Amino acid sequence: MKEFLSALRVQRWDDHRYYHHCRINQSLHLLSAMAFILAYVMLFTDPALAALIAWMVSMTSRQAGHFFFEPLGYDRVNQASNEFKEDIKVGYNLRRKVVLLSVWALLPLAIYMNPGLFDLLPVHETPSEFVYSVGYAWLYLGASALIFRTVHLFILHDVRTGLVWMTKILTDPFHDIYLYHKAPWQLLRGHRFEDPDLHTSR
Repeated sequence: MKEFLSALRVQRWDDHRYYHHCRINQSLHLLSAMAFILAYVMLFTDPALAALIAWMVSMTSRQAGHFFFEPLGYDRVNQASNEFKEDIKVGYNLRRKVVLLSVWALLPLAIYMNPGLFDLLPVHETPSEFVYSVGYAWLYLGASALIFRTVHLFILHDVRTGLVWMTKILTDPFHDIYLYHKAPWQLLRGHRFEDPDLHTSR
């Protein structure tokens, strides 16, 4: 357990220092985290609605922070190129995210053109039923993406690395609130980027 928690701290630290320099990105992660926690609660009573919240609010805000606001050039703080960071990324790097988000965006069209999606979902007859079918599809997509990458890490690295990453992903909303709850205030004060000294030690 001690080694597991140590590996979890390392993955969290690497994720923060490599990919969360910008306060706008941090603020969007804060929004994403709060929406994810709401989705976690809704998962017990309305799974389709939980998935809609998770994808339409949490994932869009989170990924917008990475794609549009986080610097993608040479990382002088960590002395690493963006290509290097993309190659060593434990979870979904930007290339993998593009694939995942493309599937996410195309699923509603596939369900609209093929109600029930090959008997995998309830057949929709009304707009609200269509929305719920999309919600269930996105729920299955999220679970599949989590399981797929976890098993992939089992093969690429080892079982512990995969389980640590899965634990990190599932607990990220709580950890992000802890890390980034001050980000909006710091951004309003004109501090768009985090103090580089915070990234030089653990």
